[in-house]
Amino acid sequence: MNGNWLYFLLGSFVGTLLASLLIGVMIFLFFRPAVQWLLGKFMKRLMADRYPENVFEMISAMRKINPQIVLENSLRAGSGQVIERPFGSPRKFLNFDGLVFSPAQLAIFPAPEDADVDLRITIGPKAKKPLTLDLPIMSGAMGYGIGISEKVKIAIAKGTAAAGTLTNTGEGPLLPEERQFAKHLIIQYSSGKWAKEPETLRKADAIEIHFGQGASAGSASFIPAEYIQGRASQIMGVEGEEVVVIPSIHPDVQRAADLPVLVEKLRNLTGGVPIGVKICASAVLEEDMEIAIQAGVDFISIDGGQAGTKGSPPILEDDFGLPTIYALSRAVRYLKDRGVKDRITLLSGGGYATPGDCLKALALGADGIYMGTAVVWALTHDQVIKAIPWEPPTELTWYPGKLKDKFDTEEAAGYLENFFASFAEEMEIAILALGKTSIKDVTAADLVALDEWTSKVTQIPLAYEPKAKSETKRTGEEA
Repeated sequence: MNGNWLYFLLGSFVGTLLASLLIGVMIFLFFRPAVQWLLGKFMKRLMADRYPENVFEMISAMRKINPQIVLENSLRAGSGQVIERPFGSPRKFLNFDGLVFSPAQLAIFPAPEDADVDLRITIGPKAKKPLTLDLPIMSGAMGYGIGISEKVKIAIAKGTAAAGTLTNTGEGPLLPEERQFAKHLIIQYSSGKWAKEPETLRKADAIEIHFGQGASAGSASFIPAEYIQGRASQIMGVEGEEVVVIPSIHPDVQRAADLPVLVEKLRNLTGGVPIGVKICASAVLEEDMEIAIQAGVDFISIDGGQAGTKGSPPILEDDFGLPTIYALSRAVRYLKDRGVKDRITLLSGGGYATPGDCLKALALGADGIYMGTAVVWALTHDQVIKAIPWEPPTELTWYPGKLKDKFDTEEAAGYLENFFASFAEEMEIAILALGKTSIKDVTAADLVALDEWTSKVTQIPLAYEPKAKSETKRTGEEA
């Protein structure tokens, strides 16, 4: 009986194998002719149909209008409402690609490969309680509830803490766990009515008064109540409201003269932590900065036009604000002209995604770099496979996301720690290759421009023009 059963199994296996081989041979024999026949029919019709009836008409039309614009116009046509695009503008602004570093070798020697590199920065060096970070790269402002979920907020807090850098509450409320797990935390003082309690503000390592940001300018935000249900609405105190409004004009700053009063109030309330402002980059950037300088701020955060967001009207993302490299270059010059560059910390955000771009910005005069979109992608890492191909990965991270419960906080925190560690190591290698051992010693003199427009914007000499003769740095014996 057992022998018969064995023969039966063996026969079934052989039969299945032969059937599979036969099917494979048939597919091989008929697949190419079938594909060729279908392709031939398609090509004949493609080359015979009148243009108005030809499917290629779509290709021609989309070469005139970008496919993304076609899609967005379809969304407008379908809803009759303002659309909100995540992550900011897809436009290609002038960026840091037009700059390269000048490597050290003979005229200037590289630093020893085993030298320690100092990446520390201090926000508000003249404040009573300056904020020192181990890394000049920071997590940008992302609001709990109005943007990202509780799990993502906690992951960012843990990841930044492990890296020795900071996170920012954004325009949302303070999530208690964010303060619990973050080593350094900036609380954003927005025009919303939440996160204003003295006990909340005293938990900040720095306070950033929000006036504008690169992806949404200084406009108001209107958030439907269905997007802020549950705990976030309770913490924000907006339960029962049909629409949550973040006003365009700050209730505490109705005119420029109100800003010094608010800065002093926050400084006294917190015992002297750094107080700053966040603004988007406008054509009157210097005038905006002057008001902040006169108010006695400890730092200024400037968002360039490439900045991201959870969602904003495309017109604000694409057609408002100066690109980051313009804003940064102008801001650095103005702080130096006013003689306050050593007192007021300059933080830059908007489109940063690589260690090279960050280091170039620091060389141009930024003291610290905010990263947002790149941080979101880093902490999701391979968790995106929980969403794609049926849902966008943001459904894992947004507060009302369908898949937010599938997001793994601990994994994400580890990915983010690795992300910052990798950035730090690459920047250390680059600093040594410049013949230096501290981020503070990397300056605009280490850069050359590859094109005239970048040179004009940044005032960095062109690469085809010889640099001024500089003193050779010698190590060891005289050459």
